[in-house]
Parts: sequence; C-alpha cells; structure tokens
Amino acid sequence: MIERMNSEYDRVDVRGAVGFVLIAYIPAWLLTLPLWLSGEGLNSTWYPPLLIAMMFMPSVAALVTSRWISPSRRVLREIGITHPRGVRGWWKYGLLGWFGAPLAMMLTLVVGWALTVYDARWLDFTDLPGQLQFALTEQTPDSAITSLLLLLVNVFVFGWLNVVPAAGEELGWRGYLNRALLPLGQPGAFLVTGVLWGLWHAPLLLLGYNYPAVPSVAAFLLMTVFCVLVGTLLGWLRLASGSVWPAAIAHGFLNAAALLPTVFNAPGEPVSNVSVGLLGWTGWIVLGLLILLLIALQKLPVRLPAREVDEPGISRGVPRFHHR
Repeated sequence: MIERMNSEYDRVDVRGAVGFVLIAYIPAWLLTLPLWLSGEGLNSTWYPPLLIAMMFMPSVAALVTSRWISPSRRVLREIGITHPRGVRGWWKYGLLGWFGAPLAMMLTLVVGWALTVYDARWLDFTDLPGQLQFALTEQTPDSAITSLLLLLVNVFVFGWLNVVPAAGEELGWRGYLNRALLPLGQPGAFLVTGVLWGLWHAPLLLLGYNYPAVPSVAAFLLMTVFCVLVGTLLGWLRLASGSVWPAAIAHGFLNAAALLPTVFNAPGEPVSNVSVGLLGWTGWIVLGLLILLLIALQKLPVRLPAREVDEPGISRGVPRFHHR
C-alpha cells in the first residue's frame, strides 16, 4: 500500500514558486527591451543573442531560489542536474528525447498533409534553406539524397548545439518549478508550469514571435496550449528519468526540428505555425495522442520514488510516499 506521509510538507512551497517566477520573468522580459526600443523587433541584430540569454533566466531563477529564497541542501539533485546512477540512470530517456522530438515533428507534418493544411513535397528540396545547403559542402546539394543527408546531419547532429540554451530553460521549468508544484498533482503541475512557461514568452509574442499573422491574444493562447502539451511530455521525461537532461535534450531537438516544415513545404507556399508543425493545431493532435499513449501504457502519471529525508526548500514541493 502507498500512502502520503508528512502532510505538513505536502503543500506547494509558495515562497519558492513565487520567487522563481519573478526571477525567471523579470530579467528575461528586461532583456527584450532593446528589441522594443530599437523599433526593429525580431529583425534586430540583437535578437539572437538576447533570445539565448533570455533562455538561461529560468535556470538562474532555479539556482537562486534553491540557494537563497527557499534553500535546499541538495540543489543539484533536486533540480535534476545530478542523478544517483549518473548517466546510466537516464540515458534511455535521453535517446528518446534525441530521436523522439524530430520524429514527433515529422508525424505532425504527415498529419497536416493528410488533413490538407500542409502542402508537402517530401522529396523536393528546392526550397531548402540556404544555410542548410551550404552547411557541410559549401555548395548547393546536387541531389535529393545529398539534401536529405545534410538535413539529417543538421537536425540530429548539429541539433546538439540547441541543447545548451534549451537546458537553460529546462533547469528552471522542469527542473525546479514542475517539481515544486507536484503537490497540485502531476496534471496540475504540468498545467500551471505550461501556462507560466507560455506567458513567459509574452514580450516576444507581442513582437510576432512564432505567430506573426494573428492578434496578440490569439498568439498568447496558441503558445500557451503548445507549452502545456509539450510541457507535459517534457515533464514526464523529467519525472520518469529522475533527471532534467532528457527534457533538455528533447527541448533542444524540438528547436532543431523547427526547420522541417519549411524544408518539406511546397516551394513558394507559406507555412503557418497556427496549423502546421508542433506549434499549430495539427501538432496539438500529435502531442495529445502521445500523452494519451503514456496514460494508456500507465506511464503517466509517473510513480514517484519514496523519499527518505524531509528537507527545506524545493523538496517541500514534492509529495512524500512510503511503502507499508
């Protein structure tokens, strides 16, 4: 039998959660000021470095909160940076994140194509982005096979470069906040974390990030739904593996796979994130089905291990269980 214990700790650590959100939000939003003040928005030359810096603010918030606002004696372990078994404890989930994220994007494109909202040309690489064409050979690929190989290398190899800034986000959202909100239940923790993660993008969404062709309110809604759904899967990776790294890997390769809708799109046809890719409603179908699959396989919610020692800080946001 499994039952709760130490009920005084089975509450959300409000001080830690609020402190984390403020530190994750305020510096990140301030970093977008040059984009607004320059009048250039996302076309500013400062946009790429500022976006990367912004992505590290959740990890800064997690470390500051765990160290000073709601201290923990095992910060690295609680956030999921370290694992009792090292890489051996989570490498299978890391592989799932590495290959699963791009495959989920491809499945989404197939769904969009089947539902006639995505005009795919699966073997026509005429519109392949220039940076991919020249990435390895410094010349335009002379065949579809060469283009496909370059595409695979760009996504599955160069995609590791995306894992670094993605980890900056995941150490915060999944490493700290998702775990701290577990007294709400795993569905509640995934929902609240996803909403906060989505709204964290607000200054960029107002500038046209991801959804430039829709009103701001619609962009907020679209981004939030996406973040809740994909955040549930990332949260599952974090809890099931006991480490934040599989979620960081999956996040990084989701970003790497973001070019796929453009790559396989019919030349000259626009791609709308509202309906195409994981950001769009066809992606929500795929993400939702993956969540339902985990539930059907009894992998979600995750059965959390028993905890032996109560400690302050982030651990106050984790339900304790013991076996009897």
